[in-house]
Amino acid sequence: MNDPHENAPEDGNTPERTFAALPPAPGRGFARSWWGQAWLKALEDATLDSRQLRTGRRLARSGAVGAVSVRPGRVTAVVQDLDRTAYRADVLLQELSGEQWDRLLDMTVERAGHVAALLDREMPPHLVEDAASAGVGLLPGPGDLEAECGCDAWDHCGHTAALCYQMARLLDQDPFVLLLLRGRGERELLDELQRRSVPRTEPAAVRQEVYEGVDAGEAYAAAGILPPLPAAPPVPAEAGVPPSLDTETGPAPGVDPAALGFLAAQAAREARRLLVDALGAGHGQRPVEIGLSPAQDAVRLASGGPGVPVAARLAEGAGRDREGLVLAVRAWECGGAAALDVLDGDRPADAETLARARAALESAWEEGERPVLRASRTHWTVVGGEAQLRLGPDGRWWPYRKERGRWAPAGPASKDPAAALALAEGQE
Repeated sequence: MNDPHENAPEDGNTPERTFAALPPAPGRGFARSWWGQAWLKALEDATLDSRQLRTGRRLARSGAVGAVSVRPGRVTAVVQDLDRTAYRADVLLQELSGEQWDRLLDMTVERAGHVAALLDREMPPHLVEDAASAGVGLLPGPGDLEAECGCDAWDHCGHTAALCYQMARLLDQDPFVLLLLRGRGERELLDELQRRSVPRTEPAAVRQEVYEGVDAGEAYAAAGILPPLPAAPPVPAEAGVPPSLDTETGPAPGVDPAALGFLAAQAAREARRLLVDALGAGHGQRPVEIGLSPAQDAVRLASGGPGVPVAARLAEGAGRDREGLVLAVRAWECGGAAALDVLDGDRPADAETLARARAALESAWEEGERPVLRASRTHWTVVGGEAQLRLGPDGRWWPYRKERGRWAPAGPASKDPAAALALAEGQE
């Protein structure tokens, strides 16, 4: 399937794709997919000057970004400034090494679902997790997106930020764009995946050499040097299945087998997630939920899909009714404990925070396009609408929409209030 915005095919020797300039997109977000949002998070978390981000969003929405050229390690476009001065903007991302590509491709062919998802222009989360467990970071992290611009800015400027926002729209359409940026074109990747999928047999004459080793005492005594640690074991493809709790004698008094089985399954799933994180390239950079209250931990457990009896117990432990627990789980899946805090409170903010919030709202839309918002502490509700923005303590905006008389989380937080409101209004 060819991308409708692509106007130049990639060359067999020098893979490169060029996408025609996208039309203006006033008042909307830039990424619907989770991988597109991860791309923007890498930009927004690493950019020190929020004014440049606001300028970049405005330029990208107004159609100021020209044709985008993507090749290994670099994205390029001509971006027109607010005064119509044109600058060449480049965003750089390190290519994967040959060894990293080998690990990634070998892992991908072992999971048929990964290949099928890529062919459907999807980036499955398990592909990224499995790649991380193999020591290959596909998505950029904070500081990975480097900038070069003709305006001579030393860091990301409005022009390179605009290019990054435009790239998020392209990534939504086709994750192969990210893989090309990491070093391999689509045709090359698919051919290599097909080649590695063909079963290979070893000639009978080839025999693996067996190394019998040496005495442990001799190894430790050799020049006082300890042998290297063995390689880390591979991460299991799925979490382990806990043992059955069915017994002939029945459960002990006070023991709920369904609840205990659910807790065991959740513990196995969390153990695998922590192992993937520990062995991944970005270990230590991801947020870790620690110090959860019992009510918050009940919501975390409820996100694992318990049966009705267990869900009722978790709702009681979270201090919520059944519908309230559903909303809390949605908030947790959007942003963990931080999202739960935003769901549960409308705390007063200090004058400086409110001033920054108002400035962000003023600059998020072009003149005349900003919706009418009614403010209540840190909540801004669209007058006459069913959408709401909530300001988090970290300055990010959380989208909410009214469902059956209750305000419900509508997606992850964004530094751009216009993008958050587009999610809340279902424009993504």
